[in-house]
Amino acid sequence: MDDRIIDFVRGLRAAGLRVSVSESIDALHAVDVLGIQDKELFRGSMRATLIKDAEDIQVFEELFPLFFGSGGPSLQNALEDMSADEQDMLQAALQALSGRVQDLMDWLTSGEGPSKEELEELARQSGANWADNAQEGRWVTRRMLQRMGFSHLEDQIQRLVQALQEMGMSQESIEKLLGIVEANRDALEEQVAQQVGRQIAEQRANRPKDIHGSDLMHKPFQSLTEEEANILRREVQRLVTQLRSRAALRRKRGKRGRFDSKGTIRANQRYGGVPIQLKFKKRKLKPSLVLICDTSRSMLSVAEFMLRLTYELQDQVAKTRSFGFYSDMEDISLLLVGSRSSEAVEVVLDSFYNRGPHHYATDFGGSLNTFFKSWLDSVDGRTTVVVLGDGRNNYNPPRLDLMKQLQRRARRLVWLNPEHPRQWGSGDSDMLEYAPVCDAVHVVRNLAQLATAVDKLMAYS
Repeated sequence: MDDRIIDFVRGLRAAGLRVSVSESIDALHAVDVLGIQDKELFRGSMRATLIKDAEDIQVFEELFPLFFGSGGPSLQNALEDMSADEQDMLQAALQALSGRVQDLMDWLTSGEGPSKEELEELARQSGANWADNAQEGRWVTRRMLQRMGFSHLEDQIQRLVQALQEMGMSQESIEKLLGIVEANRDALEEQVAQQVGRQIAEQRANRPKDIHGSDLMHKPFQSLTEEEANILRREVQRLVTQLRSRAALRRKRGKRGRFDSKGTIRANQRYGGVPIQLKFKKRKLKPSLVLICDTSRSMLSVAEFMLRLTYELQDQVAKTRSFGFYSDMEDISLLLVGSRSSEAVEVVLDSFYNRGPHHYATDFGGSLNTFFKSWLDSVDGRTTVVVLGDGRNNYNPPRLDLMKQLQRRARRLVWLNPEHPRQWGSGDSDMLEYAPVCDAVHVVRNLAQLATAVDKLMAYS
């Protein structure tokens, strides 16, 4: 419980509340004295020790059930009051359904519901990792419910009722079943909303605070004025210093490597299996990166900051190659060598913009084909490939076959996208097709999100 309270405090801080160390200690002491058996008493002790201002109570009340709730109301078991024959009828009718809807109807009738792990995976697939506030959480919740089959639920309930009627189940039993299904439906929707809210709150709490400084860091790249962009350009150096410190700390912690159970067993066979000598797998502490960067006009601002961060952090990677694409792919690694970051980035971007018209020319599929023909040897099993782009391809072939080959060849394939997931798949966007091929996808709409994503890249080893 102490760990959960600490996570809750971090969640409050991430939401903007000021909670001191002494107040956190007071909360832990209150639990020692009052315990957690009485839920309302526990809630009151947490609020009394952690909240100072009346305007912060609303945030507290929103986050408390996410960290300490039961995950939503429990589901009822519709089988409990059924006869053996009716249970057999229901099972037979459910088996006639298929796919995700069958799972949903099983959850709504059995009362067991999805496991915590299943909910977490569904939330991840629905974009919870990209959401950052309550509004985006509601969008993720709707998408999650659609994945679970809620959009087809009414039709499936009608099919279920018809099948049960044909099997001879009484109307009274059917109506009772439908009442339980409806109640379970509401309860499951609440469980899903709580799961999404909890994951968003935990993600916000786990963000590295030191790279999320000013409000300007959270302003979308496309909304920045030139003056604001200049302020953030100066901010890059501070970010780089902090990212270097974090990378150095990770290397210090990971210097010994991961415990190797199989190696330890082999090494200690001569001692009768007693683990006298411990073996550790050495970790490659610096990642090897290949950056593939969309340099089209819509990507100009985010591409600039990504190139600046990549340039300044070259000493934190074992090896790096950089490529830019617009209508076609080009190796820009040499342009990023031997000069100041601001000059190097300007040279790269100018090289793409001094070639005539630039409207509707992006062709990632064709550029990827060029990459395979000319530079595929830059990617091997130790390489993390990073694609920075909005996934918009001007209706050109997306070449998913090449993306899948690239993912299999690289150690990791990561995509950084400045568009909100709600825009994916609209118009000429192929992002919904690219995303499942990638090992990770990060939304980078502002410098704070971009810095967090780069920090994660530095951690891949």
